[in-house]
Amino acid sequence: MSDHPRDLEERSAVFAEEVRRFVGQLPRTIGNIEDVKQLVRASGSVAANCIEANEALGDKDRVLRFRIARKEAKECQLWLRLLNTGALPETDQERHRLRQEALELKLILTAIIKKLE
Repeated sequence: MSDHPRDLEERSAVFAEEVRRFVGQLPRTIGNIEDVKQLVRASGSVAANCIEANEALGDKDRVLRFRIARKEAKECQLWLRLLNTGALPETDQERHRLRQEALELKLILTAIIKKLE
């Protein structure tokens, strides 16, 4: 297997770490509390499923894990969209940056899935 999926493991893990740092800056509203839980789970799941895909038992399992990772990346985009970032423009800029990274991860995962199918 190429180094690309291993790089994807690292990139997705860094994304999950960045999400965890970001959510600590958010206002504690009822909506944010619930959405943050979902976002943290989904961001970690992207990374975990990339690891599982690289350790897959076969091609079907590998594709399934990458599909789950892609689904979780799409969910990250939604949860990031819904979060209340408060009045700080820097926090909103970070949200947009993280949404872009979630989109890029989704596109990378889509390309990998298409190649494997």
